[in-house]
Amino acid sequence: MKDYFVYILSNNSQVLYIGVTGNLDGRLFGHIRERDPSSFVACYNLDRLVYFERFPTALEAIAREKQLKAWNREKKKKLMQRSNPMWRNLWDDLKSGTLEIKDEEKGRRN
Repeated sequence: MKDYFVYILSNNSQVLYIGVTGNLDGRLFGHIRERDPSSFVACYNLDRLVYFERFPTALEAIAREKQLKAWNREKKKKLMQRSNPMWRNLWDDLKSGTLEIKDEEKGRRN
């Protein structure tokens, strides 16, 4: 069964970008390593994955993405602070195997 992800990218200035994908690793590689120079991600040098959630369906992931995008900045930052207070790059942890996408991540609502 395919999983879908809502993710938040950021940078040192804590600019935020929220996206949704069915291939988290591939999408992050595209955003960070092979980015379009005119994209929002490139313009603001968003170089780290600071938050993600996993969903069983695209519709659920898209609904969550829309919900998060409607939140004000402070509410988004509080969400991330609870799970990633140091704003670490979670993609590095995923690639190295020190962080796994667990079933508990699936459909988490904050």
